[in-house]
Amino acid sequence: MSRMKIMIVDDHDMVRLGLRAYLSQDDSIEVTAEAANGKEAIAHLQKLQSDQLPDLILMDMMMPVMDGVEATRLIAAASPDIKVIMLTSFLEDDKIVAAIEAGAAGYLLKTVSAEQLLKQIKDTLAGHPTMSPEVAGALTRGLRQRSAQSEQEDLTPREKEVLLLIADGKTNKEIADELHISIKTVKTHVSNLLMKCEQVDRTQLAIYAHRKGWSA
Repeated sequence: MSRMKIMIVDDHDMVRLGLRAYLSQDDSIEVTAEAANGKEAIAHLQKLQSDQLPDLILMDMMMPVMDGVEATRLIAAASPDIKVIMLTSFLEDDKIVAAIEAGAAGYLLKTVSAEQLLKQIKDTLAGHPTMSPEVAGALTRGLRQRSAQSEQEDLTPREKEVLLLIADGKTNKEIADELHISIKTVKTHVSNLLMKCEQVDRTQLAIYAHRKGWSA
């Protein structure tokens, strides 16, 4: 049976050396290539015949020249059969969302044990990629934040100001005084907010803003 071909992309020599040393101990795996950044990785892949391409790439997230997210996006577009597992020292919600949207099949912290890394590689290549509870939770938070931001972008800057003041418990007169607009204009903004946010009254608007995390 042919061995799984793995490429390691990381800007730290010692990380690549350590990963290669460990993975090479498994008879089912062959580390066929290394690169120090995304641009170097793509340049290498472009030189290979289709039967020489790696089955999976262990991709560092933060690298100079071209980071892991951009490299993954380009690789997924050119060679969708190549699986990418993102390796990083950071568990940041927005970065996990960006990596998955770019086409990464998995996302692992560099603190992962050698056994967990090997299992993730084999599961991913078998078509059963998994995520640790920490990564899955961060992905969910990131997607919720993205959704909330998208909904907030439908509001005008003035409507956002009015909504935040409603969430702070301000009356229409207090909002009018603070924003230097008429009470009639405030009422118009409130009506628009009720329609756009699909709420029935200003109390529900305040709750809505707090739930979305838009208010203090």
